[in-house]
Amino acid sequence: MDPRRARDPRLARADPRLQQQQQQQRQPSHTPTPNNGGPSAPSSHSITPPQPFVTAVATVSSQIPAPADVPTSTLTHGTNFTPPHLKTRPLFCVVCASNQNRSMEGHFVLQKAGYRVISYGTGSAVRLPGPSIDKPNIYAFGTPYEDIFQELHSKDPRLYSANGLLQMLDRNRNIKRAPERWQESRTVADIVITCEERCFDAVCDDLLSRGGDFNRVVHIINVEIKDNHEEALIAGKAMLDLAAAIEATDDIDENIDAILQTQQENHPHSLLHAVAYY
Repeated sequence: MDPRRARDPRLARADPRLQQQQQQQRQPSHTPTPNNGGPSAPSSHSITPPQPFVTAVATVSSQIPAPADVPTSTLTHGTNFTPPHLKTRPLFCVVCASNQNRSMEGHFVLQKAGYRVISYGTGSAVRLPGPSIDKPNIYAFGTPYEDIFQELHSKDPRLYSANGLLQMLDRNRNIKRAPERWQESRTVADIVITCEERCFDAVCDDLLSRGGDFNRVVHIINVEIKDNHEEALIAGKAMLDLAAAIEATDDIDENIDAILQTQQENHPHSLLHAVAYY
């Protein structure tokens, strides 16, 4: 021992640097324990969250609903679902000479009943009764019903109210804008109902001249109707029955003869039928 340490009390204390080295040598070395998949022990430096926070998290978690079980049928719906067969409603087309009286009465009743319907005229021009037989009122197809109404009303409102023209035009202008000509149309209809035999012939001839490029079948049915307001009203009801029977059938090509037979038994109008192609 150093003799100075025995005499000087300050030197009797151990050197702090030497004491620190001795303590480090005595401490065992720390070997990390491998984690075999189980939960590791919490570290001495881990932070424990405050109790209010833990309580709030537990409360919110308990309020979240558990996911419902998804039916197997729903999961396979995209592969096994077969859409139902949807039947396309037929498009009816009613045709007379001037697209004013008979065809527009048919257009009116069918549209009111919810059917798909259009209407045309086959004449070269729109002809309406005038003050005498040899002085008809003639208009081009495409002249608005409103313009015809206003012109006839300005000419002689008493005359054209008495013969029903103003009432007819008032109905027509609330259905569509103007009379249309069959020969200038390109809309493809499923059923064409003509109102007299010469219109029936004109429609058949026109479709024949078009060549049938679409190869689309169309049934043409003529319902013979006198060109006056009373007969047009009666025929409108007959067209309604005919349209109902046609739309109710699953196969118009197969059942058209039976439908026309029933129609002829229930209504006085003579019928003609032809099949053509667009």
